[in-house]
Amino acid sequence: MGVRQQTISDIERSEQHHTIQLKTLERAANAMDCRLVYALVPNTTLEEAVNAQAMQKATQQIETIAHHSRLEDQAVGEDELAIQIDELATQLASRRGLWAER
Repeated sequence: MGVRQQTISDIERSEQHHTIQLKTLERAANAMDCRLVYALVPNTTLEEAVNAQAMQKATQQIETIAHHSRLEDQAVGEDELAIQIDELATQLASRRGLWAER
């Protein structure tokens, strides 16, 4: 890298403290004839993420409807509510715009 040993120690220390900058990592990578690869790796599968998002949206939508139904004394049971949420989640998971705000 063409720097003093103290600078290398500072870089290593900043890496340990999670304060290193990307441009510093890139300089180090270039000096070692490497590429810097910066990536975010999901903790779940895409399918799990889609299903969780669909379930969250379905629950919000069905709960809003259920609230109005209760106000009109037309509430459905918890089992029926769960079925409706599952059915809506399945429909939402197969559509575009699942993460769009509505």
